[in-house]
Amino acid sequence: MSAQASDRTNALRLLAQKKIPFTEYAHGLPAEMSGAEIARAMGQPVEKVFKTLVTVAPRSGKYYVFMVPVARELDLKKAAKAAGEKSVEMIKSKELLPLTGYVHGGCSPIGMKKSYPTFIDSSAEGCGSIFCSGGRVGLQIEIALDDLRKVVSIKSADIVSAEEE
Repeated sequence: MSAQASDRTNALRLLAQKKIPFTEYAHGLPAEMSGAEIARAMGQPVEKVFKTLVTVAPRSGKYYVFMVPVARELDLKKAAKAAGEKSVEMIKSKELLPLTGYVHGGCSPIGMKKSYPTFIDSSAEGCGSIFCSGGRVGLQIEIALDDLRKVVSIKSADIVSAEEE
């Protein structure tokens, strides 16, 4: 499934420009659906589908990007530790577009307006390829983790909350 050139997001343009292989998955699923519901509707394992979250460290004012499996939650204490900060907090939804160029639900770690330190949960290491937003609501891309690292400087860290029993 290939989008028209005019429909290309920053993420898709950057991947094409760098000749990085990826697969697009456009879906017309309701925006209110959770990431886990979307993963299941796409027929993909939830542990391979990642959401992109943007945080700010209140003391330093620095921004950080975290990628976690859609069915899991970011542990803010673990995230702060990975980033070398005392604490981090989620940015407000209205700050996302001006900061990254992407809207809530369509935020991709690829092709943001600026490059921010980016961390992916260590569970991704065993996946081979992962799914993440292609830069707009309703667009996912599958990309090999090694290929993603060619366009985004990503560090792996244990950043998710412990699973509920």
